[in-house]
Amino acid sequence: MPHPPLAKTSAWSLIRPYWFSQERWPARGLLALIVAMNLGIVYINVRINAWSADFFNALEARDTARFGPLLLLFTGLALAYIVLAVYALYFKQMLGFRWRRWLTTDYLQRWLHGNAFYRIERDRLADNPDQRIADDLSSLATTTLALTLDLLSTVVTLGSFVVILWSVGGPLLVHVAGYSATIPGYMVWAAAAYALVGSVAMQAFGHRLVAVNYRQQQVEAHFRFGLVRVRENAEPIALYDGARAEAAHSATLFGRIQDNWRMVMRYTKRLTLVNSLYTQVAVVLPLALAAPRYFAGAYSFGVLMQISRAFDTVSGAMSWFINSYGTLAEWRATVNRLAELRDVLATVPATPSEGIQWRAGDGSVLATHGLQLALPGGATLLRVPDLRIAPGERWLLRGPSGAGKSTLLRALAGLWDFGSGIIERPRARMLFVPQRSYLPMGSLADALAYPDTAGEHPEAQVREALQAVGLAPFSGLLGEVAPWAQRLSPGEQQRLAFARVLLQQPEWVLLDEATSALDPAAERMLYTLLAERLPAATVISVGHRDALADFHARECVLAPSHAPQAIATSTLPGQGAPAGETALPA
Repeated sequence: MPHPPLAKTSAWSLIRPYWFSQERWPARGLLALIVAMNLGIVYINVRINAWSADFFNALEARDTARFGPLLLLFTGLALAYIVLAVYALYFKQMLGFRWRRWLTTDYLQRWLHGNAFYRIERDRLADNPDQRIADDLSSLATTTLALTLDLLSTVVTLGSFVVILWSVGGPLLVHVAGYSATIPGYMVWAAAAYALVGSVAMQAFGHRLVAVNYRQQQVEAHFRFGLVRVRENAEPIALYDGARAEAAHSATLFGRIQDNWRMVMRYTKRLTLVNSLYTQVAVVLPLALAAPRYFAGAYSFGVLMQISRAFDTVSGAMSWFINSYGTLAEWRATVNRLAELRDVLATVPATPSEGIQWRAGDGSVLATHGLQLALPGGATLLRVPDLRIAPGERWLLRGPSGAGKSTLLRALAGLWDFGSGIIERPRARMLFVPQRSYLPMGSLADALAYPDTAGEHPEAQVREALQAVGLAPFSGLLGEVAPWAQRLSPGEQQRLAFARVLLQQPEWVLLDEATSALDPAAERMLYTLLAERLPAATVISVGHRDALADFHARECVLAPSHAPQAIATSTLPGQGAPAGETALPA
């Protein structure tokens, strides 16, 4: 069983920020209120312990005069206990959710800032960050709060009942080999020794549970992600008749859950064995220890019951580690996963200090200086000579598959930092249109306006953009919420992407095979529309079809990946400049 990776971030560094944030005073106030209620519960338990001695003494003496008042006293204590327990839980849940909300906001900002989410997925720096944000943050807030408050109540309870057990239990006179010794507060020492033995046994039998729980969270997340992939790609899977393959893949993922769950069962069985043995012995142990003094007439039956209850409380408080071991193991696994994600987020800067560097240019020109693109492993992919793309120019990037066209576009977009050199980006709004555009969850209007919101564009303008790109039948469905990424065909999604360009009117448009799913006539219609509606925009296209040359004035031809890496630029015929080509060496 491999252990989870060691994270640099400590548990305290995950817990501390919230309690020193802008929400610290409401949080501390709620915490103080909950602590006060828990202390009140401890006080009631102390009163009930004293009440039990009087109650059982009254039963033993058949004292009917005291029996009724004692029942009324218990009723009042019980009602107070119920009120405090209910509202302590209510406010604890309130505080736990407020803490989770703050953590979620903080982690979402870190995850989404500077395209960190993209770099994490691209470089596989952490598995399932979505599960860690959605589930682990909730567990961190609620479990940390529950464990902390429970430990605090346990410590206070221990202090209160140790005094009771010490004073009521009295000393024990021991005779061994002609010698006599007095053990003061022997019931306290017995409870401590019993709890120590149980804690050592629990650690010995269950210490591997932390790593097992970490692995369980991981394989559960992988299985859930696999099912989500099937749901999101339902149509292509059905067209491929891939149900059998997906069933086999899902069975493999679930098999990993099953294998790890056997280990969870094994260690949980050991923990349950130790805990059950410990609990059952604790039922009779205080009575057995107190019986000699009771039979000697040192105290009454009521006091015997009081000692038994006090011993149970003290041994239970000293056994906090035993009783909470399973929860602590799950909490430790959660902390490890969140600490690992926190470390990853801290090492993914918005602007990397190494590799390709992006700078703001003179405000209007996109230029490269000594740009060299590399693969993640370090191998050189493409050497790009110094380029200068002025406003209003239209460039076509061409070349065989694998030559680095899309990678060059990613670098211009600021997403690919493997390599070296400098890219100067214009101070203008740039819109990147990939081959398969992202369609967010929500209405069709939300998908069309992305990354803007639907309310930022007049509805009439949105409808006109849809009609212009050939999606008029959908103009009446703008408010409909549907899984549009599955409902629209690839060609319709590419049309929608062009409608998005028309709607947002960017100054720079970078298209990565954005018409590959369309027929030549539709492609010509969309590029013509782009030239008419955005005549001053700078356009950089990646494509394979020769017909695209009609809509671009400049061309960059990338060499095959197996050839000496080079890039050639030329002015396309018929675009207002003489034809010619200059091959630039690698």
